[in-house]
Amino acid sequence: MQKRDEQIVDEGRLFQRLQAHLAGIIEATPPGERLMAEPDLAKKLGVSRATLREAMRSFEGQGLIRRRQGVGTFVVERKKVIETGLEVLESLETMSRKIGLNVTMGDVRISKVTANEKEAEALKVEVGTNLVEVKRVIRAENRPVAFLIDVLPEHVLPAAELENGFTGSVLDFLLKRGSPALSESSTELQAVAALPEIARYLQIQRGDVLFMIEAQLFDVDDNIVDHSFSYFLPGYFRFHITRRVGNLSNPIEE
Repeated sequence: MQKRDEQIVDEGRLFQRLQAHLAGIIEATPPGERLMAEPDLAKKLGVSRATLREAMRSFEGQGLIRRRQGVGTFVVERKKVIETGLEVLESLETMSRKIGLNVTMGDVRISKVTANEKEAEALKVEVGTNLVEVKRVIRAENRPVAFLIDVLPEHVLPAAELENGFTGSVLDFLLKRGSPALSESSTELQAVAALPEIARYLQIQRGDVLFMIEAQLFDVDDNIVDHSFSYFLPGYFRFHITRRVGNLSNPIEE
């Protein structure tokens, strides 16, 4: 057991040294330039290509490099990070304006679908209800940084309404329209591996780690008007939560 523990420690140190070497190479490479091809870089650093890819994932997550399938790995220019608390629901456009970062909508697909069992449960509607699905890419600093999916009952937001004036935020669109009157959002944040479709849109590798926020948006009558999935590149976003300290429920008697 001790020998195994020592082996794990040694492997960790070797991986840390590899990351340190990679950090130096990335730092010395001008933004926009391509790094050495993976086989050559792995040979230079004395590691396997699998180990090299694993080490590079963390740098891509930080937004320092971008890997393009069949093209190569490029150093990314230093960027601003969108940092926000999750206590208040705000769109990416609103958050980015606060730090002076310009974001735009990239690829967008608006589809009419019908509710399957999963969406019917999430939106509290009948199976087969007409829905509108909005998928789009959000870009910042000339690269995709987020992939957003919103699913709404068609009576809440008909697809035709999104043909004019939609810039990427369903939340902002509903707020500007003024109806339905929105109340709150039930939100869950977790780390997920990028599925093939999302990896393609975000120009990353399948399986790379993303922040994912799944949310249900409620109106003032407690109806669910939107079920959304938002996928973010970790290097471009930092989320935090302010939590109040609670009281002891069962204090120990002295």
